[in-house]
Amino acid sequence: LKEDEIELYGRYMAKISLDVLERLKEKPSGKFITVTAITPTPLGEGKTVVACGLGQALAKIGKRVCNATREPSKGPTFGIKGGACGGGYSQFLPMENINLHFTGDIHAVDTAHNLLAARIDESILHHNPLNIDPHNVTWRYCVDLNSRALRSIVVGLGGRANGYPRETGYDITVATETMAILALTTGLHDLRKRLGRVVIGYTYDSKPVTAEDLQMAGVMTVLMKDAIKPNLVQTIENTPAICHAGPFANVAHGNNSALADMVALKLADYVVTESGFGADCGLKKLSMLPVV
Repeated sequence: LKEDEIELYGRYMAKISLDVLERLKEKPSGKFITVTAITPTPLGEGKTVVACGLGQALAKIGKRVCNATREPSKGPTFGIKGGACGGGYSQFLPMENINLHFTGDIHAVDTAHNLLAARIDESILHHNPLNIDPHNVTWRYCVDLNSRALRSIVVGLGGRANGYPRETGYDITVATETMAILALTTGLHDLRKRLGRVVIGYTYDSKPVTAEDLQMAGVMTVLMKDAIKPNLVQTIENTPAICHAGPFANVAHGNNSALADMVALKLADYVVTESGFGADCGLKKLSMLPVV
């Protein structure tokens, strides 16, 4: 990596500019190694530990290697499962920063997603020009925490000044369509197109309404303009690791971002990653991606 292709976030974290893909587009890609497991127990099966350790082991025997891994969600981090940086001498650093706010990617996804949710309510309140059926809105709010009480709620109570009463709820941020899009996108233009195509609900005539109809795709893209850049961290043995995006495998593809894989494959001879959940879920979905 060149100096102008790295944007530092403190002393031990950085963003990688997507310009590196253009510079290295003619370079052959490295070999791709993924770690999977049985259907995980509530405490996990140790895929991150194995993936991190394998990357360190390859580096120890002189291979040019880079790990690629998912960003932890604060829901599992503060739940029974805990963080997602491995453990012991097989760990991604700085562990505390990665497990908590990191470089703000999940916050950006959270804000973009909830801004669209707020725009839906605003459109319905102000004469509903798109004829959206309040009882058929599929786009929910999100928060990156475990909170069962928010799964199914009623909003808009307190009179007209406070919105239109309707049922909705909160999803955990990493299980949203916005996070899934971030993980699958290949660039800013592609990100905008994907965000514009999301269906937020239906009209009274059962016709789909998209984010583009609400003129929100561009705004959401701007909010995620830095989140789209992969994050560079390191293992405990100072080998490079790219940690980016973290969609759940039960509702999305369940692996780190396609951009993280694309960058790592151009920078290293061996890329070691892991697939969320078990071989029947995350690994199966990973095998369907053109990047691998």
